[in-house]
Amino acid sequence: MLRALPVEALSRRGRVLVVACIALITALAWWYLVHLEHQMSIQLDHDKMMAGMGMTMDMQWTAADVFFTFAMWTVMMVAMMAPAAAPVLLLFSAAQGKRAERIATLETTMFALGYVVVWTGFSAGAAVAQWALHQTAMLSPAMAASNPYFAGLVLIAAGAFQLTPWKSTCLTQCRSPLGFLMTNWREGKVGALRMGLGHGAYCLGCCWALMGILFVVGVMNLGWVAVLSGFILLEKVGPKGAIAARIAGVGLIVAGIVVIA
Repeated sequence: MLRALPVEALSRRGRVLVVACIALITALAWWYLVHLEHQMSIQLDHDKMMAGMGMTMDMQWTAADVFFTFAMWTVMMVAMMAPAAAPVLLLFSAAQGKRAERIATLETTMFALGYVVVWTGFSAGAAVAQWALHQTAMLSPAMAASNPYFAGLVLIAAGAFQLTPWKSTCLTQCRSPLGFLMTNWREGKVGALRMGLGHGAYCLGCCWALMGILFVVGVMNLGWVAVLSGFILLEKVGPKGAIAARIAGVGLIVAGIVVIA
């Protein structure tokens, strides 16, 4: 049974702690992405220079390449998705009511861990997909689509998904976390983890197709990463998020057709 669901029921100290943790984790993730983008830019310039001298580079991926790509996607998912997870984390923390602070903090951490597990699983799939696209020369050295038909189809698929009932269901759960907590509440640390996994799955179900756009514009194009992060936040917490999702879907389909044409 939930003890206190409104965020106002959470102490000021508790709200500050949750928001500060999310802000710190997001800032660290973005710092790493900026650092990584700088390093990759240097490597690309080096490769271009070597190619200009007539020297070919071995483009075969190693296991280390796949691992570091997985790590990159994991950090990028945290940077993009953590702010949008703030409302449900605040509600979950408030729902701990009058429990001991140590227990409430631990269970909130377990709930957040469920989210991280879901994001990490998606990152593993994205890394494998990037490796496969690299092997088939569908991505440029800048990790952007090198084939207009592939780019167009990705945009059309992402746009079409925005208009599906699945998207609508997942977005509703993300925009109304109170309903999820009331109907899926489980006690204890394991229960908190299971709830985090469940709501994290809705979160991923809402946004996974949008992540595919990065294969079109460049996986490490931080400008587009920021745009998508802002749009995901708008979808989930903005007053007209559901309408914005459908407008974006139509826009993506049109953009995909234009790219192919």
